[in-house]
Formats: sequence, structure tokens, C-alpha cells
Amino acid sequence: MSLTLPQIKAALPRQALTSVEGLPFPKIGSGKVRELFDAGDALLIVASDRLSAFDVILPDGIPGKGILLTQLSLWWFGRTEPLTPNHLWPDHDAEIARRLRDWPHLQARSMLVRKLKPLPIEAVVRGYLAGSGWKEYRQNGHVIDHVLPKGLVESAALSHPLFTPTSKAKAGHDEPLTAIQATSVLGAQRYVEVRDLSVRLYQLGAREAARAGIILADTKFEFGTDDSGKLFLIDEVFTPDSSRFWPADEYRSGRPQRAFDKQYVRDYLETLPWAKTAPGPRLPAEIIQQTQARYLEAVARLLG
Repeated sequence: MSLTLPQIKAALPRQALTSVEGLPFPKIGSGKVRELFDAGDALLIVASDRLSAFDVILPDGIPGKGILLTQLSLWWFGRTEPLTPNHLWPDHDAEIARRLRDWPHLQARSMLVRKLKPLPIEAVVRGYLAGSGWKEYRQNGHVIDHVLPKGLVESAALSHPLFTPTSKAKAGHDEPLTAIQATSVLGAQRYVEVRDLSVRLYQLGAREAARAGIILADTKFEFGTDDSGKLFLIDEVFTPDSSRFWPADEYRSGRPQRAFDKQYVRDYLETLPWAKTAPGPRLPAEIIQQTQARYLEAVARLLG
């Protein structure tokens, strides 16, 4: 159910919701953040407040994170609809209110969606040289199969967005795919359709984010198809979990950037003697509060 910014702030809980219990729908899946339920003719996706880092779900969640992710996705689905249909069920907000009438605390963190067949790749688009892209460029001068000019620095703006898809790993890390590999997975026509649509979506997102004083450095999309093969945008879109957001007024190339995402947590975890395997370490209250503040600032800038 879509909320205004004041309603979102009022809905944020004091304690993190790390599990979803008591619903009358069969649970058919559980990801790092989201729980998936079979609602008969549709699927119900409920975003918890769980936080993962280095592919490990941490013991402490971020209060309201699932609400912030869901609300931002709903906002973006409305803005991307001119480019592509999405998975939201018709008359979405009214249906959420009806089907979750007895669970009002879950409405703001839930999406009711069509039953679609997800594509077996994640569609990643990069507009800046950061993260694993920067690491690979430093090693060999390219990002997957995209050869880049010499002399680029960390966080540099790229001359054009790069489409760098990955596999979808059921466990562990997703693996980068070359254009040839992704084509073999999707087929030539579908690959071109997904690549071109992903770049257009990134460009739209980058323009909208810029109006809010945010740089959209990179992002990932997921797509699904119906029985006729029609393509839909699914899962989440342009959230701090799926995107790298930087405050534009603080941007300087040649160094890491402050981000509106869980990089703050990753940076903290890197200071600990932790092997990056389960179980993860507990998070101090300050880290939890600062992480929530970063997510909320991204939502406030965009929706505000």
C-alpha cells in the first residue's frame, strides 16, 4: 500500500521485523529480505527488516527497512510504467488493504503481484565505476566484456551506461555474464530486449534521482514473463538494496562515496575480525540507527 512521506515516517517501527508469522497464506519462499506467500490468484511479497552483508543475514535488522524498500519500489513502479509494465496486481492498494485487513502492520511493507516466470539473470546497469566494476577495472582495464579507456579513477562517470548482467545464484555470489553468455541463457532476441530496456530504465532513474540531488551510480533489475512471453519489471526497483545511491553535492571522483545503502554496515564489518560466514556479528545501536537514517534519507529525497 502506497504511503506519503509523513505516513512512511509514522509507520516506522521501533523494533525490526525479522520474521513474518500468522498469515493464512502458504509460504512458498524466503529470501534474504522478503517472504513470498501464495495468495491464490496472486503472490504476496512481504519485505522484512532483515539485513544481509557478504551473503550472510545478520542477527540484527534495521527497523522499518522493509517498509522503506517497499514504498520506494511502489513509487518507482509508477514512474517506470511508461517504459514497461510491472508485476503489481491491478488496483494494488485496495487489494492489499482488503487481503491484509487483519494485518495492518504488514500493509506498508507488502506488495501483491502477478504470478510470473522470473528470467534467470539479474540485469545490472552501471553509470559509474564503483564496487566490483572498479575492482575489475583496476586489475585488467575492463568490466566483464566492456573495455574501458585507460586512466579512469574510482567513482568516475562512464561515457555511457554499461549493461553487465549476472547469474542468479541460489547460494553464494552471483556470477558476471558476458554478452555471449547472457545471450545463450536468454536467447538473442530476449537478451537485446532486456539489455535495451534496462539501459532506458537506468537513464530514467538517473534523471529522476538527479532532481532529488542523488547520483544513481548503478542498479540491478529483475524481469519476469507471463504465459504469452510478455516482459514485466518485477521484484524491487531503484531501492538502496538494489542500487548504489550517492549524494550529488558530496560527489568527488577518485575516492569512495558516501552511500544511501548498507555500505555503511559493510564498512563497519570490515573492521571486525569476522570470517564473513554465518553467524554474523551483532550490530551496535549506533550502526543500526545510522543505517536506517541513510535509507530514510534516500526515500525522503526522492518522495519529498
